[in-house]
Amino acid sequence: MKKRKIPMRRDILTNEMRPKKALVRIVRNSDGEISLDPTGKKPGRGAYVSLDPVAVEQAKAKHLLDKTFGQRIDAEFYDELYAYVDHQKARQELFGDQG
Repeated sequence: MKKRKIPMRRDILTNEMRPKKALVRIVRNSDGEISLDPTGKKPGRGAYVSLDPVAVEQAKAKHLLDKTFGQRIDAEFYDELYAYVDHQKARQELFGDQG
């Protein structure tokens, strides 16, 4: 059986290459709105973040997403991102890889 290629993406918080399924996409649409993209299919400029709550906290402190997208991002978005990442990591630990 032919081995499938695993798509890799760069985590903007840790600057490491990881499998796409182990990351969550954040997207800025044409109106400049920033949102989570769990499906990975929303149109716009995307960036990938690992499922690491500690890295998200550090990103909030250093405003890393502000630099990546070139605009000010509210603290509420960082909180939403932290909650999502924390939930997904707990889910992954509980159920294992579901890929």
